[in-house]
Amino acid sequence: MMTSNDRPRAIADVSSGTILATVTIAVPPERVFRALTAEDQVPLWWGSDEQYRTTRHIADVRPGGAWRSEGKGADGEEFHVEGEYLEIDPPQRLVMTWKAPWDGDNVTTVAYMLEAVEAGTRLTLRHEGFGARKESCRAHGSGWEHVLGWLGDFLASGADGKPQAVFHCRLIPPRPDFAFTMTAAEEALMKQHSDYLHGKLAEGRVLLFGPVADPAGPWGLGIVRAEDEQGARALTEADPTVRAGLGFRYEILPLITAVM
Repeated sequence: MMTSNDRPRAIADVSSGTILATVTIAVPPERVFRALTAEDQVPLWWGSDEQYRTTRHIADVRPGGAWRSEGKGADGEEFHVEGEYLEIDPPQRLVMTWKAPWDGDNVTTVAYMLEAVEAGTRLTLRHEGFGARKESCRAHGSGWEHVLGWLGDFLASGADGKPQAVFHCRLIPPRPDFAFTMTAAEEALMKQHSDYLHGKLAEGRVLLFGPVADPAGPWGLGIVRAEDEQGARALTEADPTVRAGLGFRYEILPLITAVM
């Protein structure tokens, strides 16, 4: 089970012009990768009212594709930062150039490395190319601690930034021996089921899922995050197994407390 986030740490090595920052976030790598790249996600978490806030993010997420973030500072001044994607390997690695007017439009490189760990995702960030610009390196190091903190807080609060409840969802098959007697058509349906939950895992709606080896007959477990039981039920009712009308059904129980 995933545990709570740890706080971000950043070290600026001004002698080499490189920043190394790390944080552990209690969601899967797919969810972190989406938060870092999706146009509708970045403005939800990048910034704070006390410092600055990103209001628009444009991303052509492919090698050679351009990205640009725009926003306003606490003083109302508009800003932007932009660059180009160099490497895309979801959900493990993202490398891009970074160019900002407040940094003299100097081009540096940011690399995100995402590793699945027991606690969720270990994110390691490397920002390099500052050269002899020691003060810029120091300032960006401090800035990355804030940014990774905002990211962790956002993902811990739920997929849309709102507090979420956690639900135990049990998928009961149409017969006790289903796992051992599946037809070819039923195997194809279970592939659709797995693809559907993998998608929800990437969105942060599903925290984990998999079959349970119950002596009375295997069944499917899903730990789901939603605003309320209605939201959890909407997610399960959209599962291809339920929509197929073959007798699959979910039992949904809320967790009284969830330690993640």
